[in-house]
Amino acid sequence: MAEKKEDTVKIKIIPLGGVGEIAKNMYIVEVEDEMFILDAGLMFPEDEMLGVDVVIPDITYVKENKERLKGIFVSHGHEDSIGALPYIIEELNAPIYASKLTIGLIKERFKEHRVRKKQKFFTINSESRMNFKNCSFEFFETSHTIPDSYGCSIETKWGKIVYTGEFKFDQSLEGDYGYNMGKMYEIAKSKDVLALISDSTEAEKRGYNTPENIIESHILSGFLKVRGRIIVSTYASNFVRIQQVLTNAHKANRKVTFLGKTLESSFKVARNLGYFDIPEGLLIPSHELKKYPDNEVVIIATGSQGEPIEALGRMSRGSHDVTNIKEGDEVYILTTPSSNMEVVLYSTINDLVKAGAEVNTPTSDIHASSHGLSEELKMMLNIFKPEYFIPVQGEFKEQIAHAKLATETGVDPEKIFLLEKGDVVSFNGKEMSSSDKVTAGNVLIDGKGVGDVGNIVLRDRRILSEDGIFIAVVTIDRETRTIEAGPEIQSRGFVYVKESEELLKQSEALVREIVEESLSNRRVDYSTLKQNVRDALGKYLFENTKRRPMIIPIVSEI
Repeated sequence: MAEKKEDTVKIKIIPLGGVGEIAKNMYIVEVEDEMFILDAGLMFPEDEMLGVDVVIPDITYVKENKERLKGIFVSHGHEDSIGALPYIIEELNAPIYASKLTIGLIKERFKEHRVRKKQKFFTINSESRMNFKNCSFEFFETSHTIPDSYGCSIETKWGKIVYTGEFKFDQSLEGDYGYNMGKMYEIAKSKDVLALISDSTEAEKRGYNTPENIIESHILSGFLKVRGRIIVSTYASNFVRIQQVLTNAHKANRKVTFLGKTLESSFKVARNLGYFDIPEGLLIPSHELKKYPDNEVVIIATGSQGEPIEALGRMSRGSHDVTNIKEGDEVYILTTPSSNMEVVLYSTINDLVKAGAEVNTPTSDIHASSHGLSEELKMMLNIFKPEYFIPVQGEFKEQIAHAKLATETGVDPEKIFLLEKGDVVSFNGKEMSSSDKVTAGNVLIDGKGVGDVGNIVLRDRRILSEDGIFIAVVTIDRETRTIEAGPEIQSRGFVYVKESEELLKQSEALVREIVEESLSNRRVDYSTLKQNVRDALGKYLFENTKRRPMIIPIVSEI
């Protein structure tokens, strides 16, 4: 049997999120009997996920193998890399490895979610080396819109597996935002790179990003022309943009206030750790806004979850609890929301204009993405020269575009894996292949409920939102086998009651007939009775209205 040893699986790479979607990053890497998680993020819900707050990856596979889990490595402090941790950490027993700022933000999220577990943290930097039984980890700085972002390299006896995290190559960024190309080359040259797992978000866009210093100069130019209030919308953890707004507000002789719980908490963590340069007296509390004339304030606003649109929506509709849009306000939307938020974005822009605001949105010449464009992605590929390539962090079309870029840099098309959630890439010591699949998908978070909202609940919410609800209430006397009260019909969101009296009257008669027929039987089966009412009413209402409301029969007895 010894000759078959090489055919056993040595390495597995499994995306549980972050493929076929933008955000919700989570990638499993297994080296023999040791398992590691790379990032644990969330995603904001799509339009059809009615009432859902956030979406996280399904970690069933990790829980089934949690005794093999040795560490959780987090690339940076954005919600798409840390957001799932408060919801899953109680079920896992492994230390978290991340940079100083990222750990600070994770601890703040744990505090907000009242996570009581005593969690081990290890701070990493470009000098760190974390050794395990079957592999070791090294790290390299990357440029992103948040400081202290890192990619990682997992060294195994068969080669290195490199995970870039989210990145771009912007030479105008420095200090805590700068990238370390020297360390990347050092990692690439010390041992062959077996596989590269890399960010695909902007793979369809050609060229290079606009440098951030150009964006900053455009922001200042705009601020100096505005005579009213300036309201800025961005993600709560887009720290490079927030720093630009703070710097330019000071140059324009304006004070700055924050609106948004996540924004305020993230900013406080980063500021306490020394990641912001803030002139004395620049910041004011939101309740002091009215003390200053409109031409002396800048408001940075985000939603309750830190996304950029919700707060603007409430301000445009006059329902924000601090301030609302008024004539003369200048709104800067300094971010590009994800694809599942585009409808909300354009609706909100329309409401802002109606309320009297001037709206500035990103354009090709005054926009810098958080992610590398095609030439930057090719640069990363050329640095590491991987044998195998796995494009992640993107819709499927972006993964395909990234795969094409990889072939341009010399990667064999047969060695590129376009994965869906749960797909398993296995390495047997000689070659990689993908044929297996593990449990994967979405876990929906609604309020305090984790995973208790599924497809059936969403279906019911969709029915309620489209065709409304139809309730039939009847009270029966069990002893006399008669109807004591009702049937009474109640309708919400289905038909206008005053104009549908005949429809409701016929519905009552139909329910009465079904109940009386059931009462004539020797034994009354309430579940069968309710189902008969649903079936009969459903058929009748559809024939007369072509709508299918949710039908709820309520049968009580005295």
